[in-house]
Amino acid sequence: MTASVLSRYLNPEVLSRVADRTVEPRGLVLGNLAGAHKSPLSGFAVEFAGHRDYVVGDDPKHIDWRLYYKRDRLSIKQYEMETNFVCHLLLDVSASMRYGDEQQQKLLYAAQAATTLGYSIVNQSDKVSLATFDDRVRGYIPPSNSLSQIHRMTHHLDELEPVEKTNMAECLTELTGRMGRREIVMIFSDFFTDMEALEAALQRMRYNRHEVVLFHVLHHHERTFEFEGMVKFLGLEEVSEYLTQTEDIRRGYLDAVGRYETALDDICRRNKIERVPIDTSHDLGEVLVDHLNQRTRVRGIR
Repeated sequence: MTASVLSRYLNPEVLSRVADRTVEPRGLVLGNLAGAHKSPLSGFAVEFAGHRDYVVGDDPKHIDWRLYYKRDRLSIKQYEMETNFVCHLLLDVSASMRYGDEQQQKLLYAAQAATTLGYSIVNQSDKVSLATFDDRVRGYIPPSNSLSQIHRMTHHLDELEPVEKTNMAECLTELTGRMGRREIVMIFSDFFTDMEALEAALQRMRYNRHEVVLFHVLHHHERTFEFEGMVKFLGLEEVSEYLTQTEDIRRGYLDAVGRYETALDDICRRNKIERVPIDTSHDLGEVLVDHLNQRTRVRGIR
């Protein structure tokens, strides 16, 4: 792979701004390697968590003899294990994600955000996977904590050509079947999809105890409708053209966008999912730093 492909998705300036921040799970995670994050499983490792009564078969070396002499009761010391986590990056590559030019194109912006977060996760020795989808799953790179994972991710992204509509709910359900439990799922999309079907797919993820984050990527035009005069709109996911006077439809469009975002917010609230609204005109470094800082603050409160 050429350096130009890697640099297309990893901006050194953005990386330098997130370099001193880590991606932390907000809840307890499961992993198969010793790491830096709390596991829901109790064991004999790392950090003291409490006591439980001794039962026949327990290793006597874990008995708290000091407590025995005080209370005349055999108790076992328990500790919280620390583990690695797995983060799944799911990227919508449907045709609607092509909207925008150069660095403000939704797909490129979302791909850069996913790759940067993937690099940060691998760099802290946790595992990351990448899946791309539109009307079906287009590619899947299994979890790894090797830096070569970033090369595999960017190589796959550079080969993509978004041409189809999205069938998000079905794709998310299929990808959930490839995951374990208690992992992190980050979905990058404009979420132009059927909301009822989307919620059902997200509920499946939450049932498996995954932490789910929606990176809601929209172009500035889609949020503000800053068009003037007579404009011809071309469909990206279907063959259609609309020639219209923008002043005639601005209010109706903005009302529809407001209802759409409210519906997505309601889904997130009901299912305890984080939504990160993103405007592609905003600096990617600032967006990611703000998100990681917020994760750290919430984790600290807990």
